[in-house]
Amino acid sequence: MNTFFSKLFKKKDRDKKYNEYILPKIKEFENIISEKNNLSFLHYGHLGDIINSLPVIKELAKTKKCDLFIQKDKEIPKHVISKDHPFGSVYLSENSIKKIIPLLKSQNYLRNVEIFNDQKIDIDLNFFRDLPINFNIDSVRWYFHLTGIFPDLSKSYVDIEGHKKFKNYIVIMRSLRRQNRKINYSFINNYENLVFIGLKEEFDDLKKSIKKLEYYDSKDFLELASIIKNAKLFIGNLSFGYALAEAIKVPRLLESGPNFPLVYPNGSQGYDFYFQSHFEKLVKDIINIR
Repeated sequence: MNTFFSKLFKKKDRDKKYNEYILPKIKEFENIISEKNNLSFLHYGHLGDIINSLPVIKELAKTKKCDLFIQKDKEIPKHVISKDHPFGSVYLSENSIKKIIPLLKSQNYLRNVEIFNDQKIDIDLNFFRDLPINFNIDSVRWYFHLTGIFPDLSKSYVDIEGHKKFKNYIVIMRSLRRQNRKINYSFINNYENLVFIGLKEEFDDLKKSIKKLEYYDSKDFLELASIIKNAKLFIGNLSFGYALAEAIKVPRLLESGPNFPLVYPNGSQGYDFYFQSHFEKLVKDIINIR
C-alpha cells in the first residue's frame, strides 16, 4: 500500500511540474522566438552540448540576430558528477570557455559571443536538462524539443578553414570516459599520418596501442576544429571532438558504447560502430575511397 501511494504521489508531482513549469517555459520560448528579432542564448556546457546547440541557433539566425553567452564554473549536481570529468565539479572552466570562444566567434551566424556576466537572456539552453524526455535520444536533438526548431542535420553547422599543416591525416580524439572496452586500435598502425588532438593523458593511453601516433596540442578549439576539417578521417568516442567532427561533416567514425548511446551520426560520411571487425572495415573503406 505504501508503495502504491508513493508511486501515485510521484506521478502527481511529475504531472504538476509538467503542467506548471515545463509547458509554460516551452510556450515562453515559442513566443520569444516568434516575436523577437534579436535573440540571446545562454549555455553553461558541456563543450559538446554547446556545439550540439548550434544547429538550432544557425537555423534561427536565418531570420534573427543571435548572441550566445557562456556561463563559467556552473556546478555539476553532486548526484550526476563524474570523478573523471575533465573540469572537476563544474561544467566549464573559464579557460575552456576562452578556448571555445574563438571558434564560436568565427561562425557568421553568431553576432556576439561572450562569457556570461548577467546579460539579459531570452532562451536558456540549459533548460533541456529539465525536459521530460529520454536523454538517450540523439543529444543534438535535445534543443529541437526545447525550441520547436527542427534544422536539417545533414548540413554542417560549424564552418571553418582547414589547418595548413595537417592535411589528409587520420585524426583521433578519444576520451578516457565512455570507451567501448571491446575495441582495439592497434590495427591503426597499418596507416600513415596519425595525429591525436585530445588531452595528453588520453594520448598516452592510446599511444600504448598506436605506436605511430603523434600528439598535437592545439592553442584553442578553433585550431583544433581546423585540424578536424582537413582530416582524411576522424575517429572518436562520445566526446567534444566527435561533436565537432559531426558539426563539420568530415568523414567520421563514432566508437559507440552499448550502455550510453546518446550520440548518432547524421548525414553522409558518418558511421558508428560497436564491433571490432566493423571498425576495421570502415576505416579501410573510407581511407581507400579518399
